[in-house]
Amino acid sequence: MTWEILNILAVSAFAFSGAIVALNERYDIFGTFILGIATPFAGGIIRNIALDVPVVHVWEQGYLFYVAVGTIAIVYFFPKTWVMAWDRWNIYPDAVGLSAFALQGASFAMANDFPLGGVIFAAVLTGVGGGVTRDVLAQRRPMVLHQEIYAVWALLTGLAVGVGAVDIQSFFQTYLLFFLVIIFRVSSFHLGWHLRFRDLYRI
Repeated sequence: MTWEILNILAVSAFAFSGAIVALNERYDIFGTFILGIATPFAGGIIRNIALDVPVVHVWEQGYLFYVAVGTIAIVYFFPKTWVMAWDRWNIYPDAVGLSAFALQGASFAMANDFPLGGVIFAAVLTGVGGGVTRDVLAQRRPMVLHQEIYAVWALLTGLAVGVGAVDIQSFFQTYLLFFLVIIFRVSSFHLGWHLRFRDLYRI
């Protein structure tokens, strides 16, 4: 149940985010659904290819595929004035998707007995892969390449799970980490935290 809820949250959040971006870029209904579906599922596909494990294709995602399609349909038929305004708040569903998918990626690697490096790698690829795919398809600069902290939160999620600091079999610990990553991601955006160090060494 823990992972079913997280998967639903992650897929709906990233599908929502992808659809919002598509509509703001003036995509038609076909383009909106393509971008909305690619965003939640691309990260897992990229992860599986990179880790050389069987790929679960989009059409094999079961009820999660319909969760994505339903979310995109709801967004598409909302009044367009609402949708355009919501692009400014896209950081929030993106943070939910980043956190949930990073956890899902780390859990996937642990279940397949990958070492610490593999757990971290899987968390990062699963967490940021969908957002990068969305931004590339929409011809936007991917968030992972911004100065602000983004992929680091997925990396720390994988590290926490990989070293055993968080027991992914525990409902409480899993959701505590889930919400902490969301809080840190949103805070880093609003407070302007970044990884640029050159300003510290100006003469």
